[in-house]
Amino acid sequence: MNNDFKKTGVSVVLGTYNRLSFLKLTIASIRQELAALNCGSEIIIVDGGSTDGTLAWLAKQKDIITIIQHNRGVWRGKKIERRSWGYFMNLGFKCAQGKYICMLSDDCLVVPGAIKNGQELFEKKLAGGEKVGALAFYWRNWPKQKKYNVGWSFNRIFVNHGMYLRSVLEKINFIDEDHYFFYYADGDLSFRIWEAGYTCLPSPDSYIEHYAHANHLLRQTNFSKIEDGWDYFRSRWENFFSPTPLGELEKDFVDPAKTVDKFKLPHFLNSFKLFSRLLFTNPSYLITLIKKQVNRRLKK
Repeated sequence: MNNDFKKTGVSVVLGTYNRLSFLKLTIASIRQELAALNCGSEIIIVDGGSTDGTLAWLAKQKDIITIIQHNRGVWRGKKIERRSWGYFMNLGFKCAQGKYICMLSDDCLVVPGAIKNGQELFEKKLAGGEKVGALAFYWRNWPKQKKYNVGWSFNRIFVNHGMYLRSVLEKINFIDEDHYFFYYADGDLSFRIWEAGYTCLPSPDSYIEHYAHANHLLRQTNFSKIEDGWDYFRSRWENFFSPTPLGELEKDFVDPAKTVDKFKLPHFLNSFKLFSRLLFTNPSYLITLIKKQVNRRLKK
């Protein structure tokens, strides 16, 4: 990798598991965005052992660095131990060679300008002598949310989707792999950046569309350990920062490119697939989802 890339370039890192239809949309939006950059770039994907054709598809994508870390199933008669989200993402973070690491999800769409504006803002802030360690992109859960937001916890900005200065991540030893199974590890990462003397700032012209309903059943597994993550996160940080637990900084934005429209067909297909599967395998959970939707509409 040339020195110019290490001085100004962007490494986009994301994990994926059995979301090929959404991953293709995510990658298309990333490629479009990276083509507009005035610096080098790379795409790194860590796959958890997908079985839906993702691996075969990734093998054909010559502009993508693919890392396979089988995270489920059985091997030689033994169940594969699930590793944490932090372990999973650190494989990609440590592989990245760009000056900046852009962290996204496999069910996201990059609104045009998001990464470009983030990289340019980072360069401007650092050139001005500011100790910036991360930039948070504004994002929303579509179709549940209309406004975009960045995370706000204990009176500090944290990054759900956004960019990090790689040298700062290396300095704080990347993501905590041991204390968080999934949720709150990203918040902890941002807070350790703050603790090291750097700031996490919002990137005011960077927007991400996140699909709210991909892999409901998979998210049930992640939610099963959410309380353990929150208990450690709270004990770790509540006395370090302000006592305000959680919040969001919201913002209105009208996307002239109508990026989110690309989600509409897969959203319909995903909803039909989920309904059909739950109807025969988990009708009680299906009834719970329907009740939530009804209650949400009655409140509007």
